[in-house]
Amino acid sequence: MKALRWHGTKKVSVDTVPDPAIIEPTDCIIQVTATAICGSDLHLYDGVIPTMEDGDILGHEFMGVVVETGSQVRKLRKGERVVVPFTIACGSCPFCAQKKWALCDISNPNAAMQRKAIGVATSGLFGYSHMYGGISGGQAEYVRVPYADVGPQRIPEGPTDEQVLFLSDIFPTAWVAAQNAGIQKGDTVAVWGCGPVGLLTQRCAWLQGAGRVIAIDEQPERLAKAAAFAKSETLDFSKGEVVERLREQCDGQGPHSCIDAVGMEAHGAALSGVTDKVKKAVKLQIDQPTALRQAIEACRKGGTVSVPGVYAGYIDNVPFGIAFSKGLTFKMGQTPVQSHLEPLLKKIVAGDIDPSGIITHRLPLSEAAAGYDLFSGKKENCIKVVLTP
Repeated sequence: MKALRWHGTKKVSVDTVPDPAIIEPTDCIIQVTATAICGSDLHLYDGVIPTMEDGDILGHEFMGVVVETGSQVRKLRKGERVVVPFTIACGSCPFCAQKKWALCDISNPNAAMQRKAIGVATSGLFGYSHMYGGISGGQAEYVRVPYADVGPQRIPEGPTDEQVLFLSDIFPTAWVAAQNAGIQKGDTVAVWGCGPVGLLTQRCAWLQGAGRVIAIDEQPERLAKAAAFAKSETLDFSKGEVVERLREQCDGQGPHSCIDAVGMEAHGAALSGVTDKVKKAVKLQIDQPTALRQAIEACRKGGTVSVPGVYAGYIDNVPFGIAFSKGLTFKMGQTPVQSHLEPLLKKIVAGDIDPSGIITHRLPLSEAAAGYDLFSGKKENCIKVVLTP
């Protein structure tokens, strides 16, 4: 089969590799019909996430048709169309019993490696380095899906692949990001980042009762997309002090909730942002927490900071004393996708939201390397790339 493989920093290619096979009786094989490049994939592309190996198959946002099932798979049948969560969960460990699927104790075969790298072991992830399991991803013609009775969501006739594809990751991630923000009816919500997760988070904030949504970015085309797709107010952070401007726009108090949908590779022109880049260049840290700092500083007293943006290690100069004085609540972490698949599918079917509105580029899998270059460089106003094997 053909698959997109990692060969080093900013080096990926579509290669011919062996077809996946059933390994465990709880596995299934999916023929991929649609897959996407996620912002988190760019952390791998940029060489930020450790424990990648030459030849790893990338991709954790994918869907397709079941073509084979293991002997112990009971819920899926050949020919069914499914979306697959990016978090792999066993369904039986203590964390899965609490529906904390992303914290599964069993699904990561390299738990010891992850524990050594970051101090804790969580669930396995598709196509996301060896400390997250070394499990081949879905930017391929076929993929093996472990614990097939726990993750995949059947898709009915009606919705297109593009409408439901993002149930695999970024739509549930956006929904939980807004949910974690503790939005009360009429609240003002500020969202840092107008990439795919940020845009969907803004829409989800409206669906959860926000009275105002303010989108923060510096790319004109992304701010325009936020205004058009999410109906958000926009703030260009390259044109002055973000925190003070947010306070001014919110009765001097700041937003009720602040959501960092940027994460570890945020850019900042202030001294702290420049310092982050220097520390990253000399490998003193791997995260650039500009957006997180601003979210903490801007959030009003008693508010909530939600962090769907990915962070990987230690971060410096976080204004934790300010957070303490304000009595802020923080919520974050990988999304427990399995809990949200069915209810969010219903919202798509009902017409409450069409996540495919964020797609800007559609390419065949054979052009995946070009897709990474477009997305990484924000070329041609690229916001979201969907690949078709």
